[in-house]
Amino acid sequence: MAVAGARASVLLPSTLAACTSPRPRLLALQLRHRRPRGSLASAPAAGRGRLRVRMARTESTGVAVGFRAPQFELPEPLTGKLWTLDDFEGNPALLVMFICNHCPFVKHLKKDIAKLTSFYMEKGLGAVAISSNSIRTHPQDGPERMAEDAKLFEYPFPYLYDESQEVAKAFGAVCTPEFFLFKKDGRRPFELFYHGQFDDSRPSNNVPVTGSFAGI
Repeated sequence: MAVAGARASVLLPSTLAACTSPRPRLLALQLRHRRPRGSLASAPAAGRGRLRVRMARTESTGVAVGFRAPQFELPEPLTGKLWTLDDFEGNPALLVMFICNHCPFVKHLKKDIAKLTSFYMEKGLGAVAISSNSIRTHPQDGPERMAEDAKLFEYPFPYLYDESQEVAKAFGAVCTPEFFLFKKDGRRPFELFYHGQFDDSRPSNNVPVTGSFAGI
């Protein structure tokens, strides 16, 4: 499965390729009563409003809007806890991020991913990051180093290890970083509302990191 327009989008036997996909179309996170422009600096003060997910289009040919979040059970190296999809049952929305330690595109975003997700988690968003890379080819992506990264960057979300890559395959993840935003209504399953990138910033393009999802 490939992300449309991506230059490196094949799920490799040992690692997920670095994402270089084009701009996504719409930001899928919104606060009731006030719409942030996606910039961290312009986000409303904590405590205002609550999380709402609005319609978004996806550019992936592998998954479509309405795709149901697959079940998973994965360990969190930092705490040893096993996490499942059911742990997020009480959240109205869930952000699933496929990342890893070594990817330069992920390194470029780590601090801002932690900051933006922390802000929205206060509004009710559930969030989880997953690394599916093999320690045989990328030992820096192993569980011990994942725990160090989670602590160093103060990730507010669990950072889980998908040793078999089965969860990545179930989600259709093909690169890092790759973001899947799901919403749910009541007891209905989580359904995909957004699939794409964090913003247009890249390690070498001098575009500021804003989490703007193309500035919408």
